[in-house]
Amino acid sequence: MSDERPVRLHCFAHAGAGVSAFYGWGPRLGPGVETVPHLLPGRERRRSEPRLTRPADLLADQLPRFTGEGGEAPYLMYGHSLGALVAYSVTRALHEAGLPGPALLVVGACPPPDELSALADQCRAGDEELLRLLGEAGALPARARPGDFWHQAVLPVLRDDLVLAHELRTAAREPSPARPLAVPVLAVAGADDPLARPAAMERWRSWTTGPFAVRTVPGDHFFLRGHDLPRLVGRAARVVRRLAPQPAGVR
Repeated sequence: MSDERPVRLHCFAHAGAGVSAFYGWGPRLGPGVETVPHLLPGRERRRSEPRLTRPADLLADQLPRFTGEGGEAPYLMYGHSLGALVAYSVTRALHEAGLPGPALLVVGACPPPDELSALADQCRAGDEELLRLLGEAGALPARARPGDFWHQAVLPVLRDDLVLAHELRTAAREPSPARPLAVPVLAVAGADDPLARPAAMERWRSWTTGPFAVRTVPGDHFFLRGHDLPRLVGRAARVVRRLAPQPAGVR
């Protein structure tokens, strides 16, 4: 594998976040896997760009980044929470456009679009109710106080991201003009995640006609910060590499 191009792992983060959660993934993934974090507008180095709340705008921002991927080597997508909906939506859009998609779609910490979502379904709730829900889900920083940096800088991004999540879930339920999605899907649940329990992640099975598996790793909703998830995804990436058809002339 050392002489081969690494398998690219395209990563999408949860609501309110940038891509820093993926910076430490390299050593945990193991050999032969390269992370490609995708930063959405309105945060970190893209903070001056308008945040996206409509599926069409999201796809216009993300699809051009994948137009050359499928012809070169197999790649994977991993999306966490909101990122799972982003990864699924991009995969579906590539499929509908007749373009090569990921060899494996990995979704984590997110119920499928036809399931209830405790946060996304309340995306337009008032601040008091939204903060209560965030607290119950363990997504509210312990030291956050009204008027502080988190409330001023992070909460507006989080709220818009939840609107985007709600809209993506709605769009995903619309019938597709293409054949059913057949991409292999790996769904990952956190053992102690109150927002996407293992039983809910199992129901991603109906969103593809391809191979499907579900795995549970230790942790709460933010299990992407631990070691188990990148190790799992790294192993899956090497399986993808091993099973991929060899280019002409390669023996």
